[in-house]
Amino acid sequence: VMRSSLIGGLVANLVTNRKRQTNRVRVFEIGRCFSRDAAGTPVDGFRQPVRLAALAGGLVRPEQWGEANRNVDFFDVKADLETLFFPRIAEFERAAHPALHPGRSARVLLDGREIGFIGELHPIWVQRYELGLAPVVFEVELAAFLETVTPAYREVSRFPAVTRDLALVVDQGVAAAGLLKGLEGVAPAIMQRIELFDQYQGKGIDPNRKSLAFRVVMQETHRTLEDAEVEAAMAALTRHAEDNLGAKLRA
Repeated sequence: VMRSSLIGGLVANLVTNRKRQTNRVRVFEIGRCFSRDAAGTPVDGFRQPVRLAALAGGLVRPEQWGEANRNVDFFDVKADLETLFFPRIAEFERAAHPALHPGRSARVLLDGREIGFIGELHPIWVQRYELGLAPVVFEVELAAFLETVTPAYREVSRFPAVTRDLALVVDQGVAAAGLLKGLEGVAPAIMQRIELFDQYQGKGIDPNRKSLAFRVVMQETHRTLEDAEVEAAMAALTRHAEDNLGAKLRA
């Protein structure tokens, strides 16, 4: 059977499990897909990648006394996909897909190359199959998982790390991933990592803007950092965000 996507088969599996009244569904499939491509091989005019697809629906975890029930969402499945690629870093960019919810879908990139997509199933299909809540799916090229990197040793510092928080107010249209990538691009050598840990919209923030908070960790291998260089590093990050994205420090 020639198919351009594996998602249809996963949805059919979900429908079957729903009839069994299963409140947690996790399924995956590996198979070859076909799409028209003038440079396709081994058959002229067709591209035939082997792809991995997965679907998650229902509760995040089995019902238990220690944690409130919660349904799986986009970010749960995104985290699963990131774990599969580790230590390589996958990127996610908002993009439309005919099978997925508008505004709740993204394309997946690895080393700048698009390798698949992720998102909530489109409301049309959720309604047609009477699924109730939209499951989250992803589909990526299997070859991307098989590409490995060799770990490289890095000396572990004996000196304390310095942690600072940076909260920036930006326009609603500014993507957190893009801002993070820009900050990493101008970060000095003492910067070990920058992580987004909070997004806030509400009281005290212009309705057309949002606050993005980043945790910045700095450390040197052979010495303790001085206050002046830590403050200079934070100032460089702030200046980049202000000059390039119209960001403001959150008061």
